[in-house]
Amino acid sequence: MNIPKELKYTEDHEWIRIEGKTATVGITDYAQGELGDIVFVEVETEGEELNSGEVFGTIEAVKTVSDLFMPLSGKVSSFNSDLESTPEMVNEDPYGKGWMIQIEMGEDADTGHLMDADAYEKHIS
Repeated sequence: MNIPKELKYTEDHEWIRIEGKTATVGITDYAQGELGDIVFVEVETEGEELNSGEVFGTIEAVKTVSDLFMPLSGKVSSFNSDLESTPEMVNEDPYGKGWMIQIEMGEDADTGHLMDADAYEKHIS
């Protein structure tokens, strides 16, 4: 199980890479493994301001459809449009080419609830 130390994690199995005021978000290796083969990723909230915990999109696998939740409050500034034609990148490279959205974090973006790699590893054990 790959859990990069430099990322932050949510209880909903999303990872977050924070660089300045931009947060890149995807689902974890654990999550993609549990979902199985990803066949569709839908994000219709690009350009919208959303609060932490709100749904920003959905991910469809052969077995199920799951909501994707905002890990931080902010504006969905971009969507990885490559996932429209190759959603399997989420399975193949969840922490790289399989990223889903970038968030322009607001001044009040709270990161206190995010887990580090060790805490996430305990969460899924």
